[in-house]
Amino acid sequence: MSDAERDGPAPEPGPGREPRPEAEAEIGDASVPEGLVPAVLHLVDTGPVLLGAYTVAELTAVDAIVDFLEARPSDEVLAEAVRSLAARQLLLAGSDGEQVQVRGDLGIIVAFQRRARSVLDARTTGTGPGEPWRILVLPQPEDICLMVRIDALGVHQIGLHKLDEALRVLIDWLPRGHLADPDEAIDTDAVLAASERSALVTVTHFTAQGSAEVATGSTDLILARDDGRLHVLARDPRDLKQLVPDRVDGRDGVRDRLVGLLT
Repeated sequence: MSDAERDGPAPEPGPGREPRPEAEAEIGDASVPEGLVPAVLHLVDTGPVLLGAYTVAELTAVDAIVDFLEARPSDEVLAEAVRSLAARQLLLAGSDGEQVQVRGDLGIIVAFQRRARSVLDARTTGTGPGEPWRILVLPQPEDICLMVRIDALGVHQIGLHKLDEALRVLIDWLPRGHLADPDEAIDTDAVLAASERSALVTVTHFTAQGSAEVATGSTDLILARDDGRLHVLARDPRDLKQLVPDRVDGRDGVRDRLVGLLT
């Protein structure tokens, strides 16, 4: 659907390269064709835009989402990913030989990841077959977001969604239950050990320095369902190693709490 260029070593050029548009916008260290962002925003306004599935190595090869991944793949695995992307004409030599051109939906992922300035990283236990164990949400300035679903095989399903819809999907996936009384004295370690489903949600705000994201602050929220009750926990500001009940109110309390962390 689009091209984006990134600084970095250029792979061998492949056939079918399209001309680079004359007018381009700069996003961090990436340049994107003029009109790409408004066109994609228009598509998202009509419904989710699914951008395909990629491996950690393929995303690392184009420097997309890498600051939020578990570990850097080996050089051998990265080299194979570059060859695979080049064979599919998703990664080509840039116009000056010093950049790489990322094409298609993968180019859109690079462009919109570079626009984000915060990420919600949710990881949960107790997932079933075909269910992601981790979800990333990267909000954009226009109330849409890049959403990444990661399954047990490490496959990253990526799409652009309206932020409200993405948060609805996220809340449905997170542990649910009747909210526990935050004033009740509990053993948080025992609650987490006994929970049939729990989740760690971390919201990190960051700034971009070249191709790297530099965190400026983060907040954790822990959800644990035990015997039908949902415990919402946060780090004790006086001792970050300790967890204490976090006060959320009403049916939409968890959603409102997450929205507050993202703003």
